[in-house]
Amino acid sequence: MLTLGFSLTTTHTCGEVGRCILIARDKFRKPGANFTESVFREHQDTKTLGSVFIEFKLDYAETKNLAIGDSVTSEDFSAGGNLWRIFCYPRGFRTEDKGEYVSMYLHLLTGSRKVQAIFHVSYLSRNGVPSYSHEKRLVRVYSSEGSKSFGWTQLLPRNLLESNYVKDGWVTFLCNVMVVSSDTITVPPSNIGCHLGQLLDCNVTSDVSFIVEGEKFQAHRAVLAARSQVFQAELFGSMADATSSSIVLEEIEPATFRAMLVFIYTDELPEDVDLGDSPTEMMQHLLVAADRYALDRLKLLCAQKLWDIMSVDAFASTLACAEIYNCPELQSKCMDFFAVDKNFKKIVFTSGFTWLVLNFPDLAAKLKERVDI
Repeated sequence: MLTLGFSLTTTHTCGEVGRCILIARDKFRKPGANFTESVFREHQDTKTLGSVFIEFKLDYAETKNLAIGDSVTSEDFSAGGNLWRIFCYPRGFRTEDKGEYVSMYLHLLTGSRKVQAIFHVSYLSRNGVPSYSHEKRLVRVYSSEGSKSFGWTQLLPRNLLESNYVKDGWVTFLCNVMVVSSDTITVPPSNIGCHLGQLLDCNVTSDVSFIVEGEKFQAHRAVLAARSQVFQAELFGSMADATSSSIVLEEIEPATFRAMLVFIYTDELPEDVDLGDSPTEMMQHLLVAADRYALDRLKLLCAQKLWDIMSVDAFASTLACAEIYNCPELQSKCMDFFAVDKNFKKIVFTSGFTWLVLNFPDLAAKLKERVDI
């Protein structure tokens, strides 16, 4: 077992595998803000006893030399009056996963009778900003009789970790541990998305169908209208579609429409494995659909994902998409990406940038102004 040391002020390393930084609750900073705010909303009746934020870094190349079941751990840290340790298995915990997943667990070291903890893991993207595209969170009550470790056997496939989060050879897990009072009635998280998702898969109660390039999709008018004002007008207004049981859609691909339906019913983006060979292209198409049907949250989720996977080659098409379909948040991030010297020097030699200059002269002028050329 490889153990990583850390303190409140100093970063320690063990060999060449990893390093951890622990930040106390009073120094809780922006990377954990998204987690903290959502937790307080979902657990408004609980008392927070303590929390910490940990940057858990691994040398990705060195982890390839580890065996399945080898762990990298933090040293003991205190939260809510208890001692904890994080166990990370860079090549997974179980042999049946064939080393294709990262596993991570939060372990309670002290023998407290009953402790409720919230464990949240997100990542630092290649752009150096927190990414919540693959975030995971669990809420567990640790007891003296039960298991002292909870987490994920399949936290994230290693191929996704490598393609999305390795920066300068390192991958950074952003780990949040919050200990709350367990002296309350535990209410499970909402599973309405799961139930509505099952409704989408069930054709028995559907009352409208859509034909997209010959492929048929069953849906429910009430659900679509509740989620989109555009669908509400089409399905319950004076338009011809309001009386039709089958509607033909143009200028949208089946995969995009399917992904949009998944979001409408579950409020979530499809899994990465469902994005096809080109996640960037899929997210751009989905952003277009979100704009078409006034799904503002989906639009921003697509923008966030496109920013997370931004690359030199994808820059031009992503910026054009943000410009055409009115997504200023994504456009601003694209401008920031272009202003980085090493990115700018590569982007200007791509065919996409040439296309961008020819077709979007106003954008080209803004880019030139941004880098002062």
